[in-house]
Amino acid sequence: MTRKVVRNKPITIGGVTINPGEKKTIDLKVGKLYTHSELSMPVQVWCGNQAGPILFISAAIHGDELNGVEIIRRLLKVNALKRLKGTLITVPIVNLHGFINHSRYLPDRRDLNRCFPGSKTGSIAGRLAHIFLNEIVAKATHGIDLHTGAINRTNLPQIRADLDSDVVKQMADSFGSPVMLNANLRDGSLRAAAVKKGIPMLLYEAGEALRFDEVSIRAGVKGIVNVMRHLQMIPQSRNKAERKIKPVVARSSFWIRAPQSGIFRSLVSDGCRVEANKTLIGVVSDPFGEVEEEVYSPNSGIVIGQMCMPLVNEGEALFHIAKFARSDLAEGKVEEFHEEMQDDGNLLYSSEDIPAV
Repeated sequence: MTRKVVRNKPITIGGVTINPGEKKTIDLKVGKLYTHSELSMPVQVWCGNQAGPILFISAAIHGDELNGVEIIRRLLKVNALKRLKGTLITVPIVNLHGFINHSRYLPDRRDLNRCFPGSKTGSIAGRLAHIFLNEIVAKATHGIDLHTGAINRTNLPQIRADLDSDVVKQMADSFGSPVMLNANLRDGSLRAAAVKKGIPMLLYEAGEALRFDEVSIRAGVKGIVNVMRHLQMIPQSRNKAERKIKPVVARSSFWIRAPQSGIFRSLVSDGCRVEANKTLIGVVSDPFGEVEEEVYSPNSGIVIGQMCMPLVNEGEALFHIAKFARSDLAEGKVEEFHEEMQDDGNLLYSSEDIPAV
């Protein structure tokens, strides 16, 4: 029995219509700066010939978070997109002003990810949030937002999402990040605004601001490809030997803070397992080394983020620890993940997915 092919529908963004089988790049106008130069948001839309989900992928909502920009660049070279079902909307640089200035923020010093749903008559941050929500998010059926840690802070590749939603949980499982956190919604965030519109989405956190991290980038591309396969937007892999990592879910997470001001030395890497009050994870000392404070975790878990700057003030967040029912199993998943991402022979793609040169 032959399946009936359902033709995709055109999609209109920023007054530009993209028809089935077309790919277009659009500059969404946000407004003008006082220099009279335009502030815009670049968007590329792939409209497949056949009907399917409408997935948006966004990066650099915080202008200094660069891994997501490279993830999207590599994603757009995946050969399987030539057989795309549905529509893929990619926004590699949401906060163009912050990106140009190597800054997390917009000119009004606002954090864009606390300004949703925004307002078309508000500040630049409010207007940008309003345009992104109505021109991109509201026209999608699913979404993935790409982030890194802040300046001088790393993040182990992880998915943060509402894992109580079956649809979101299935997307998160398919992504293949070693760790998933059931994260609460924050007022003003893109994820909260999307959920209010009934759009399931994932937040991928990996790496550090203003730096490329190859493992995080590879994992991000592969994760998005996995989600698109799960949504049946691209064909399933024919590589029978391809490994699929089943993520572990963190029950909760917490920060360990500096016990005093001074010079900070970390003794563990992201992904390491720590035992409650046993594993020495760091030391904070004065410049002479005469007064040293050792840092331990009060609970067992896995290090999923940490401070990179060795100069710290008392009370500053040093380590982000995730708690698991079995932290030994979680550590094993992290090790398995790193082995796969660093295996050049397995890299990111099945044979049909290798990016065209």
